[in-house]
Amino acid sequence: MTNPSEDRATPDALLHTRTGTEVTPEDLVLAAGRDITPATLEWARRKLAEEGPAAIEKLLP
Repeated sequence: MTNPSEDRATPDALLHTRTGTEVTPEDLVLAAGRDITPATLEWARRKLAEEGPAAIEKLLP
């Protein structure tokens, strides 16, 4: 048995959220690769208000 390579990509099914999953502003900030700050949380709240939970799908591969 071999150890998984660190170069292997994460399977697509593990990267995408499921329909109906609650997306929090913190989730959106982290998916964008940003630090959680008051400004980024406000950005995420606005983005979720405009685009809904699908906003996170646009940030994931």
